[in-house]
Amino acid sequence: MRIVKALGAALLALGWAVSPAVADSTPSPAGDSSAPTEAGTSFRTAAEFEPGQTATADGSAGDYLYWSFPADAGQRPTVKATVKLPDSHAAETWQLDVYDGLRRRQACQYGSQTRTAVQDAGSLELACTLRTVRAWSEPWAGDPLPGTYYVRLTAVGLPTSDLGLPVSAEVRVDVKEIGGAAAVDGALAEPLVPGAAVKSAEDEEGSAVLSSIEPEDGWASGWWSDRWVWTAVGGALAALAGVGGYALTRGSGRPTGA
Repeated sequence: MRIVKALGAALLALGWAVSPAVADSTPSPAGDSSAPTEAGTSFRTAAEFEPGQTATADGSAGDYLYWSFPADAGQRPTVKATVKLPDSHAAETWQLDVYDGLRRRQACQYGSQTRTAVQDAGSLELACTLRTVRAWSEPWAGDPLPGTYYVRLTAVGLPTSDLGLPVSAEVRVDVKEIGGAAAVDGALAEPLVPGAAVKSAEDEEGSAVLSSIEPEDGWASGWWSDRWVWTAVGGALAALAGVGGYALTRGSGRPTGA
């Protein structure tokens, strides 16, 4: 009976340990009051926003619109964009591209990152779900790594008649926590956040950072994952199983004297 109770307690501890990881898979929307209402025109001027926020911008057909957001190890970001088009226009093809902190274009696992709006359509929607961000990778692999990610939205193959027409865009990023299933043995020394340490008279600290955003809980850099929980609980269950096996197989009688 004691063994059964101990096993039940261990399983209950496992449930408590795993439940936070499951809860983290649902992003908590941040307040949109701080979301940007303008987009940048290049990587250097990309408008920063947090996952869960909806960034907006007005522009002209033919412009390049840039935003940036942070993504940490074990997260799988999904970028969604909605383009609102003018009342009258020709058929237009729009494309959503996502780049990492090294400005490497990242492939989409799934989603429609290039779509064509038929003539006079009111809007179109684009989406791109990235691969899970890894804590560490070989330089040649091109895997997504922790750091700043850039979103670029633009029209491709735009008819000359539509150049300069007013458009508006909404961009949102939702992040799913994958957890230990994506953990690797290794970590970056620093996340891929573009910046430069430049001394200036106005900034005695000397940090001119091109990207100041980071995850709400800071950069994990791959040191923690729920694999630690599973390993610890697995070890505890193995120890309990050993104790239970010994208790079941040991002899209950006493040796009789000569």
